[in-house]
Amino acid sequence: MVDLAGSPLFGLPLPALWFALVFFVLGMFLFLDGFDFGIGILFATREDPAEKETLLAAIGPFWDGNEVWLVVFGGALFAAFPAVYANLFSRYYLLMFAILAALGLRGLAPEMYEEREDAQWRRYWGWSFIVGSALTPFLLGVFAVNWLIGAAGIVSIPGILGGFAVVALTVADGAAFLGIKTRGSLRADAMAYGTRAVVAYVGLVAATLVAAYVTTPELQSALLSPAVVLLVLLSVALAGGYVVTTRREQYHATFATVGGLVAGLVGVIGVAMYPAIDRVSGLTVAEGIVSTLPLNLMTIMMAFLLPIVLSYFGILYSVFSGPLERGETYG
Repeated sequence: MVDLAGSPLFGLPLPALWFALVFFVLGMFLFLDGFDFGIGILFATREDPAEKETLLAAIGPFWDGNEVWLVVFGGALFAAFPAVYANLFSRYYLLMFAILAALGLRGLAPEMYEEREDAQWRRYWGWSFIVGSALTPFLLGVFAVNWLIGAAGIVSIPGILGGFAVVALTVADGAAFLGIKTRGSLRADAMAYGTRAVVAYVGLVAATLVAAYVTTPELQSALLSPAVVLLVLLSVALAGGYVVTTRREQYHATFATVGGLVAGLVGVIGVAMYPAIDRVSGLTVAEGIVSTLPLNLMTIMMAFLLPIVLSYFGILYSVFSGPLERGETYG
């Protein structure tokens, strides 16, 4: 008989594993919903109504499912680290509401855009789609970097730089996805924007890390640790891989490099933060985790549920794989 209340399952380091799981889920959201954001931003570069419709059709089957990962992130953080959840959401509650509002605008805009053929109507909702798509990753980047450095308020120089870095990453993500889903001049234009975006991303991440190093002395040793340095170097190599695979028209490989860039970003944040999980309150991962019994029960549940969720997304993306057919629309 396993004593669920006495010790962690099989002696596993469950606090550290749940910390890693929280960042894995955040990374999945940033990668999968990131291409939705990026395509929404690239919507601003299109004038042809047919091309705009193609961009909407590219994300149509995916965007609402991709947002599940944000719900799972919030749920996992609340379930495993309730004190941290309370601290973060009270400290950054205006930022959280802004993220939710931007997400709502991004989700509502395509639906409203399709409701009428009127040019003024579509212009308004088209720009609403663009604003929501750009604002959401920016605010998420601000949140993630502020969490890392332990910013007491919403506005910080590293947070703002991190916000722009995440926006650039989502543009590269969206362009790579369009490389898979589209053809011709639309694909070429998207990949040109994506190449510029990935270069900008590398520069913005470097600026963010420098700003964090200068403004947060207690993070300096962590930011110079071998693990963080290795992740940064790997990210630079992956950015180079993005450019090379784009030129070779290996668009699935290009999209895979974005997945690596996202993993590198959340990895840097997680590694630099650990073992702390909330610098403002001084909580560590071991102090912020729930008691043994609920932790063991949640671990058992997650062991069953996570493979189901991953299988669902595997099926979703396989069913809607391949390039868009001519005339496909969002609806």
